[in-house]
Amino acid sequence: MTGRHRYSPSVRRLSCDLLVAGGGVVGLWTAYLAAGAGMRVILCDAGCIGAGASGGFLGALMCHMPERWNAKKQFQLDALVSLEERICDLEAETGLSTGYGRVGRILPLNSAEQRALAETRKTDAARNWRVAGRTFDWQIVELGSLANWPGTRAVAHGAVVETLSGRVDPRALLAALGAGAIARGVTLIEERGLKSVDGEVGLLSDGAEVHAGAIALTAGIATPALLQSIMAVPETLGRPVKGQAALLAADLPAGRPLVFRDGVYVVPHANGTVAVGSTSENAFADPCSTDGQLDTIIDQAGRLCPELAGACVIERWAALRPRAVLPDPMIGRIPGRARTIVATGGFKITLGIAHEMARAVLLILDGDEDAGLPETFRLQTHLARAGLKQT
Repeated sequence: MTGRHRYSPSVRRLSCDLLVAGGGVVGLWTAYLAAGAGMRVILCDAGCIGAGASGGFLGALMCHMPERWNAKKQFQLDALVSLEERICDLEAETGLSTGYGRVGRILPLNSAEQRALAETRKTDAARNWRVAGRTFDWQIVELGSLANWPGTRAVAHGAVVETLSGRVDPRALLAALGAGAIARGVTLIEERGLKSVDGEVGLLSDGAEVHAGAIALTAGIATPALLQSIMAVPETLGRPVKGQAALLAADLPAGRPLVFRDGVYVVPHANGTVAVGSTSENAFADPCSTDGQLDTIIDQAGRLCPELAGACVIERWAALRPRAVLPDPMIGRIPGRARTIVATGGFKITLGIAHEMARAVLLILDGDEDAGLPETFRLQTHLARAGLKQT
């Protein structure tokens, strides 16, 4: 999106109602919704918009398992359902497709024990997967009823077929959000990230000052460092986790469901490609390189879905995903900073809930400290878990 914003590097002092620091999916949703609410918004990023973990291509939108239901799972379920309407509005506004589709998901069962667990989860899904009068199926099907997707070897004990999950093309979503944000008057600043915060003045990496009525820290893996520039926070507040994925060329019928087994995601996209992934690496030498771990994922995907065996690899991808001290989003007003909000983390579920994270930012800025957030999503909960005592 470089060159499509109204910012000139010669301008050393800017002003806005809201400075959004981070151009991933949470930052873009925040800027887009804030501008829609009438705010003057500047969004800045240290790199290109969407160049981080949000700019991959997996795009799986999957709910937590339906048993042991809690506030966290309900928040994600509500978000996955509301995302459909949000994307419909975004596509209508911009004329751009995001590749969104509620295509469902297949979960091959590996054993009689998994089959028995799936039977109990069917009851849980019928009770818990309900939103605003909508219900979603969790059915167990037998060998041979899936038209070889996945392959018959993968479903010797049957498979779960559920209708809640979906997929979106992350890059297409980011492009639509960027276009929508620009159309709503948002100023996008690339290659100049937020370096530090002094009150409600944000200092960019090139020395420019942004005088903002409020600041939203949505910078993904860079957010903990930004927090450390504002307050004393422990290094244990967050850490990056590397993920690798691949994009394959495939000629599949439209609307194929996702397949997920043993950590391997197979996500058929609307444009005929199939994304497979992903690794979760806590130790790594190069955050942006791919290696044999991805080769293993590609091989496992081919065995899971034989139609993909030998498929041409269009692109290999790796990036760092933000993981807070808890594997949940970290959202809230920074103590002692009435107009500075943090919204990051979420790890593997961020794509499907980012619009609700953004909505929570605006609610908090408007004085609603609760913002409908589960306790484990709150900044104070993360600070306490990391050992920071609050007075």
